[in-house]
Amino acid sequence: ATSGVITTIGLIVGLNSGTQSITAVLGGILVIAVADAMSDALGIHLAEEADPNTDHGHVWAATIMTFVTKFVFSISFAVPLLLLPLTTAVLVSVVWGLLVIVILSYFLARSQDESPLYIIGEHLGIAILVIVFSHYIGVWVAATFG
Repeated sequence: ATSGVITTIGLIVGLNSGTQSITAVLGGILVIAVADAMSDALGIHLAEEADPNTDHGHVWAATIMTFVTKFVFSISFAVPLLLLPLTTAVLVSVVWGLLVIVILSYFLARSQDESPLYIIGEHLGIAILVIVFSHYIGVWVAATFG
């Protein structure tokens, strides 16, 4: 889920910075929701199949859960774009994504008896780097090819 969130907010910010087009941003979300979810689901499928102690049912359960989780989290970012002006929707999407990362990181840290603040800070730091890099890549693409 965290991977899907970071990928999607990076895509949203980069496409918005490069195009300022709701069509491009919404289309990107829909494509990434399917392509990234299927890609990760296949990766999980292959990894689970490689484990000789994993039964066939578990392989497919892990595959389907990976796809559904990544798809649902990614597609949730389309809601603000359908309801709000583009600039506001991008901001809401970034806030939503960072909130999801905070919540997931908190539960991950608690499940591993680690400091939630450290894990949250680490994951937010990575997400913010992705957002910043994606923004400047979008700006560069627009300036170079637009």
